[in-house]
Amino acid sequence: MPPPSRTVVVLRDPDVLAESVAARLLTRLVDCQALRGHADLVLTGGGVGIAALAAVARSPARAAVDWSRVDVWWGDERFVPADDPERNERQAREALLDGLDLDPERVHPMGALGGPDGDDVDAAAARYAAALRAAAPTGFAVPPFDVLLLGMGPEGHTASIFPESPAAHDDRLVVGVHGCPKPPPTRISLGFAALNGAREVWMVVAGTDKATTVAMALSGAGRLQVPAAGVAGAMQTLWLLDEAAAGALPRDLRRR
Repeated sequence: MPPPSRTVVVLRDPDVLAESVAARLLTRLVDCQALRGHADLVLTGGGVGIAALAAVARSPARAAVDWSRVDVWWGDERFVPADDPERNERQAREALLDGLDLDPERVHPMGALGGPDGDDVDAAAARYAAALRAAAPTGFAVPPFDVLLLGMGPEGHTASIFPESPAAHDDRLVVGVHGCPKPPPTRISLGFAALNGAREVWMVVAGTDKATTVAMALSGAGRLQVPAAGVAGAMQTLWLLDEAAAGALPRDLRRR
């Protein structure tokens, strides 16, 4: 089997980046459903991630997807009450999901503070891992996600895996994150074992403050130093950047 490909695509600014992600995502979901009858999608939070979902909501092409046959997962979540505006789930629902004809049984939010596991984030992480295993086909630890959307922080974190943190050393599918350096301090995150189970990983990054770390990630940095560098799709890894985030990359790595 040939090695998975890695492609870097540079767009003009965050708005164009969000629109491009939306257009690519709709095309990819249609293709997956034509091939297999369904699709598995992992959502991310963050400014550009949510802006891309809002762009999907505005697109007439969204009607080409049978949303009732899309499974929706999350890459990480803030362990706060379910109605907290900081929740990735709530932001995704407001930007897109509440306007789609989704099958509620195929929407898989991560646990919330005060939910079935109370204040036990590790139990909530274990519950999510069990849901992933239950949905995985025989021989797989997690569903082979068709598209896994991720962002990256200025210091290189992705999902809620931060540099040199316990989660960066953890081999579990889903981890409870304690003492996160970025508030809120308690979170749930897919671990590398789950993130690297995706068919395609799309790393969506914007901003000058991330340019140096993007260059590090694409130049061979390890996952402990730059966790975003430790995630790759089995078929393809797309780095979708705006001009500012790509500012420290050599010209030969850029594609427009």
